[in-house]
Amino acid sequence: MPQRYFITGTDTEIGKTTIAAGLLHAARSCGLTTAAVKPVAAGCESTPDGLRNDDALTLQAECSPPLSYEVLNPVALAPPIAPHIAAREAGLELTAAKLASSCFKVFERGADLTLVEGAGGWRVPLNDQETLADLAIELDAPVIMVVGLRLGCINHALLTAEAIAADGLKLAGWVANQVDPQMDRQQHNLQTLKTLLHAPCLGVVPRLEQLSAAAVAEHLALETLIAPTGGMSS
Repeated sequence: MPQRYFITGTDTEIGKTTIAAGLLHAARSCGLTTAAVKPVAAGCESTPDGLRNDDALTLQAECSPPLSYEVLNPVALAPPIAPHIAAREAGLELTAAKLASSCFKVFERGADLTLVEGAGGWRVPLNDQETLADLAIELDAPVIMVVGLRLGCINHALLTAEAIAADGLKLAGWVANQVDPQMDRQQHNLQTLKTLLHAPCLGVVPRLEQLSAAAVAEHLALETLIAPTGGMSS
């Protein structure tokens, strides 16, 4: 049964793409088909093939069967700024419904595991009325939260989890990503997160000397995500 999840984070630059790629790689290693969507990406670079985003390309590399870039990242924006501002400057209108339509096209491919990666945190604006949370609601997708391990992460994680619940969505699991290797009392913070977050911890990813999807996958557990009742069915 196809499983679909929305990937969010406790902040920007805390490793959502790193973790998503690791999850996709782990699924591929189990013989599952995979797909991903980065509905909107800012900070894209100009290439002979058009605007390209490093995060989207990382996800694309873990899609099996292959997925075209335009399908995976339908809205590519050049400035490395908030998506709604970059879109406005480009004369584009971002709406949850339009982005959801792009995601549903990927869902129709029926991959065993499909991940939709947001941008920044849970409340990143799409326009003056909607945020990326509204996209997750449109998709009715369970959520995987990436927690960047650093000072303040407990507060950020609990607030994000509360917002997800308030929006009527299920927190399917969370991943701790060590973004600050010098974090004091890391194990104590991890234990507090495991106690207060009412969702399974899917893994704790250390600071890796050589970062790759394969290396990240070794620290992740897929069991609760690919079980028949683990995620959104088709």
